[in-house]
Amino acid sequence: MAHKVDVMSELAPPVPALLTDYQPGPLDEAVEPDGTVRPGYTEIIGALDSVGLDGLRAAADRLDRIRVKEGISFTADIDGELVEQPFPLDPIPRVLGPEDWAGIGDGLRQRTRALNAFLADVYGESQIVADGIMPASVIERCPGYLPAARGLAPGGRPRAVVLGFDLLHSPSGQWVVLEDNLRVPSGLGYAVANRRTAAAALPMLHPWPGLRSPESVGAALLSALLQSAPPNCRRSNPQVAVLSDGPDNSAWYEHRLLADAMGVPVVQPGELQGDADGVSATVDGRTFGVDVLYRRLGDDEIIDGPPVSESANALLLAASRAGTVSIVNTPGNGVGDDKAIYAFVNTMIDYYLGEKPLIGDVGTWVLADPNQYEGVRERLHELVVKPVDGSGGAGVMIGPDLDDDEVATMRAEVEAAPHLFIAQEVIRFSSHPTLTDQGLAPRHVDLRVFALAGLDGTVVLPDIALSRVALESKGLLVNSSRGGGSKDTWLPF
Repeated sequence: MAHKVDVMSELAPPVPALLTDYQPGPLDEAVEPDGTVRPGYTEIIGALDSVGLDGLRAAADRLDRIRVKEGISFTADIDGELVEQPFPLDPIPRVLGPEDWAGIGDGLRQRTRALNAFLADVYGESQIVADGIMPASVIERCPGYLPAARGLAPGGRPRAVVLGFDLLHSPSGQWVVLEDNLRVPSGLGYAVANRRTAAAALPMLHPWPGLRSPESVGAALLSALLQSAPPNCRRSNPQVAVLSDGPDNSAWYEHRLLADAMGVPVVQPGELQGDADGVSATVDGRTFGVDVLYRRLGDDEIIDGPPVSESANALLLAASRAGTVSIVNTPGNGVGDDKAIYAFVNTMIDYYLGEKPLIGDVGTWVLADPNQYEGVRERLHELVVKPVDGSGGAGVMIGPDLDDDEVATMRAEVEAAPHLFIAQEVIRFSSHPTLTDQGLAPRHVDLRVFALAGLDGTVVLPDIALSRVALESKGLLVNSSRGGGSKDTWLPF
């Protein structure tokens, strides 16, 4: 007699109502191709499904109102104009598993060590050039290479103390580094604000068992900055301050949040005084000495202007060279996160550390090299073309997304000055459920992970990361300054 099959036991779990019309992408981090929810997201999606789409939209409205009230803003490019607007936060959190996070940490600690070794070398003896490992022309043509930045990190401290790495989860399932950010990486404060505002607006998800808190960032950042105290520091307990150009800066909200988290003041260039023997600041009528300045304005605003404050610039450079004040991150680090230099980071890892890379990167052609340019000249419409000194997604041209006229313009720009560009393969990276006007839909996400380099070694911050999301249906640009948004990022214990 044939056995009766229990059909119900073999059926997949029911698809949550929120995902009824959801079409997962090739590498959806939360939803399987058949529409079932991946492990790690089952309870989260269930909690959101319990309030339904209308409830989720109401929560998103609360979230927006809270963020507007808190002044959590960023300057974005809207139709060619820079406009201050609330920094969008999608209500559906992103979860990273312990195995992924462990591999990311190992790879970025290694990458941090190699990049700081390169910065010390390129502003020192340039042994990597003398040994024929890197051509001098690549460094000298780099807009971020500032010869005047020599001597600004006496005492052997790392030139890049706060680093931000932009990662993609590729269709192969591997994490790859898309960009290194060694100048003034933003996002730490916004990641903290994301959790605070999500907790206030999404009671169905907060508190959540086992969720790491990003509030540890203040103590970790302050510890790294204290390790950067100058060799001729005048105090046994160094005074740290955040150096900002004020409310006109696109990340002014973050400057104040991080200063509050560390319990240190925010100072502006015009509030500084002193000489090479020491720097002090006068804020709200109170004068105090300053030993470490966490710099949140650009290199060129200090070294090769137009200056924010000519007298402050001269003071900072003199005191930094004399070892009485530390500027963190050190000006001139743009030579380390230049897009053409990116192509050599794996070479640096081998040269300076004698190790093999622990995390991948994106295949890159340096168009300053005539042979590499010729190799891809006819394929530019298939590639991503980036300016070597670009940041925030500015100037990025994604070939497959351009029309014929835009491709012609791109080719002309590259032909006129190929040394100003690199080309990379297009990576259609992972997507994640995101709230849209039509309901939940997959949107591309990247991940900014932060590392702190100090005399005690490198720490990849264990409790905090920033996920950015492209809000357009086929968009690949997730940068806040290009209209992208963010997600609260949940990290494992």
